[in-house]
Amino acid sequence: MTDALADNPGGADAEGRSRRTVRPRDAASLILWRVGPAGPEVLMGRRHARHRFMPDVMVFPGGRVDADDHRQPATSELAPATRRMLERRATPGRARAIGIAAARELFEETGLVLGERRGEAVAADLGALHYVCRAVTPGGRPIRFNARFLAAPAEAVHGEIAGSGELEHLGWFTPEAAHRHRVADITAKVLLEFLDWLEMSPKARNSRPLIVFRGMDNRHQER
Repeated sequence: MTDALADNPGGADAEGRSRRTVRPRDAASLILWRVGPAGPEVLMGRRHARHRFMPDVMVFPGGRVDADDHRQPATSELAPATRRMLERRATPGRARAIGIAAARELFEETGLVLGERRGEAVAADLGALHYVCRAVTPGGRPIRFNARFLAAPAEAVHGEIAGSGELEHLGWFTPEAAHRHRVADITAKVLLEFLDWLEMSPKARNSRPLIVFRGMDNRHQER
């Protein structure tokens, strides 16, 4: 399990400054969604006030890629389009590990299983993952992530929501409800990217320009 005090890429604008340039850590956040009475809802939780990185803000489940993520089994592999998008900025092995990390962090932080429970671990259903966008923490910050935001439908997971304590007030939020709480700028921008993606046809999703947020959460097309 990753360090809860310095983990979760759900906000790419961490407070503080560093005297040296910190290399961003590869990370994954998972936008789990369902359609409720008022429209799309996403699973979010609030980071505890004691966390050094992004305390007291609403985020999606997620965290940095661990070395073990490269060696974990899966019940299905990444869909071709998702794999291609992840591999724009990652090796094939690293792209797969990012998907594994998304499922692992979902389980660790919410108790929900994307795939198959195997003891205290999860064999991920990587085929259920979709690529949304990427965000890189601005330079000069003491904690930096190269975070990939992935998405999966709620029907792809099973189990009951049972938080580990890393995220409080876990639940399903419409975008409007989420914004009644404290949401980091980057999280709000990623949520908009997701909502745009959700309205696209499968063909449009697979052929759209890929988006990365750099600097002070500036939106760019991947090159």
